[in-house]
Amino acid sequence: MKESGMAKPRRMGTETSETRVRLLDVTERIMIDDGYAAVSSRRIAKDAGVTPALVHYYFGTLDDLFLAVLKRRADQQLERQRRTISSSPRPLRRLWDVSKDPDGTALLSELMALANHRKIVRSELATYAEQFRKVQLEALQEHLAASGVDLHGVPVVSILVLIAGMSRGLMLEHSLGMETGLAETEAVIERLLDDLDRAAEASLT
Repeated sequence: MKESGMAKPRRMGTETSETRVRLLDVTERIMIDDGYAAVSSRRIAKDAGVTPALVHYYFGTLDDLFLAVLKRRADQQLERQRRTISSSPRPLRRLWDVSKDPDGTALLSELMALANHRKIVRSELATYAEQFRKVQLEALQEHLAASGVDLHGVPVVSILVLIAGMSRGLMLEHSLGMETGLAETEAVIERLLDDLDRAAEASLT
């Protein structure tokens, strides 16, 4: 497997193959546990119990593989975000809870680090990130408009940026073993989000 280069446009193997899904699962786990630099065709093959040739069959280059990991996780998260916002009476608090998923945060951090070295990954990551924010923004604007909550001039999109940034920062510090101030900061954020959600709920009753 080539370690760099533009991802090939042709598809190798079928996207619904159980083997392909297994290879993506293994790659995600390697990235979360050991970082993207630990990903190689030999490591994936060993952990998945297959031959390196089979990894090559599904993914011609590492870029093909990383993009597939990114696309699958992003599609899953987009659908999860839609369900979270549309089904929860307190969507801001639910978004915060979802954003603190340790594995999801670790994988995103690795993809962001990888994006510094691979332009094609950076481009795709930015595209999906914009989709995430637009989905969140549209749904929350509808929710808050329907409830008549006054944010006193604070843009809804700013709240989304703060949720994303703070959750990543807190999860990063947790992963480093830091403790000072983290629990207190989480409590402050959760209290503020709960207050906004409760105000929205009260306006709808």
